[in-house]
Amino acid sequence: MIVTIIIFVVVIAVLIFVHELGHFLFARWAGIRVDAFAIGFGPSLWSKKVTSAKHGDTTYSINAIPFGGYVKIFGENGDDIEDSGEEKDNGDESASAVPATSSGSRSFVNKPRHIQAAVLFAGILFNFIFAWIILSGAFMAGLPVSAEDYAQYSSRFRDERVLIVDVSPGSPGALAGLQAGDAIVSISSNANSGASLSIADIKSVVDQSAGTPVTVGYIPTGMSTSDISKNPAEIKTVILTPVKGIADIPAGSYAIGIAMDNAATLSLPPLLAAKEGARYTWNAIEATVFGVGSLIAAAFQHNSAVLSEVSGPVGIASLVGQAVENGWTNLILLTAVISINLGVLNLLPFPALDGGRILFVAIEAIIRRPIKAKITNAVNTVGFALLILLMLVVTYHDIIKLI
Repeated sequence: MIVTIIIFVVVIAVLIFVHELGHFLFARWAGIRVDAFAIGFGPSLWSKKVTSAKHGDTTYSINAIPFGGYVKIFGENGDDIEDSGEEKDNGDESASAVPATSSGSRSFVNKPRHIQAAVLFAGILFNFIFAWIILSGAFMAGLPVSAEDYAQYSSRFRDERVLIVDVSPGSPGALAGLQAGDAIVSISSNANSGASLSIADIKSVVDQSAGTPVTVGYIPTGMSTSDISKNPAEIKTVILTPVKGIADIPAGSYAIGIAMDNAATLSLPPLLAAKEGARYTWNAIEATVFGVGSLIAAAFQHNSAVLSEVSGPVGIASLVGQAVENGWTNLILLTAVISINLGVLNLLPFPALDGGRILFVAIEAIIRRPIKAKITNAVNTVGFALLILLMLVVTYHDIIKLI
């Protein structure tokens, strides 16, 4: 439990650091002053102020509550300029009346709108890039994949196996202790065991059992066929009785309640790994956008069950624990997925999120004048409060599900 919590905190801290690093680097590149770079909220555990003649003073800190972070960009909230008496721009993106050496020239609000939008989008971009980098590394090291999805690389496959990808609750498979990630290596007499075993073989034996018990041999999740070749005693067996009437199974057919896929471990050279990492990242972004859209639509339809599809810190920590148990590759994949989710969620045009701030910049570009700082700050404060409330509600449901 303690190890899971530590790993979870490290994963979240790394993803927040990557996100805020994007804002920080783009702001510096644009010549904007950055006053603070913090990981976490609440009391400071460590802080250091660094002075630069070019960039000014920046305070770096690590705070006690790791579920967040921020980069304080001079002028981003507008009131930084108003309180210091600096002149804000008049909506003209082509020029600023502030001299190049003044604090005003290094303020967020006095930069062209497209620069402001780029700085705000940079955190999201870095989350996507980080996911691509670690996925590319996973493809180089060896990533479990569906053999059918990567058939073009079949000559590079190793550790091919029939993998359980889902188990129906209450089914014979679930009652026998089978779980997603287990690899089936034999069925009944072992006549079809080993590399020659196919999904069709397993379905045929189960259906032809006519409801009599069958013996299933499997490799527990987190182990590979190479591990088993060194220690065959690690193969586990269960006896279970196929039944009719399991969902998604043709009427009259016997089944044990598991969904299977032909899996293999794929290792690629760097260029191919980068290509497939990018494809995997893009597909994950599309899937996440679709998923978030579906959740929002369900929420507007007053579907209370929508909360069961959302995980907060407690739920994510539980997923991290499961990923660690199933192997470090699964943890890497989960980290990439969380990074992509963080990026997509920040794209939402909701106050206090990057997408909401980008929306304000777009509105200012259309009306060709700044929105008053008091208005933007008030809206963002309300948005932040609503996000905290949502997190508390989701966390409550996470705890209830765990109990």
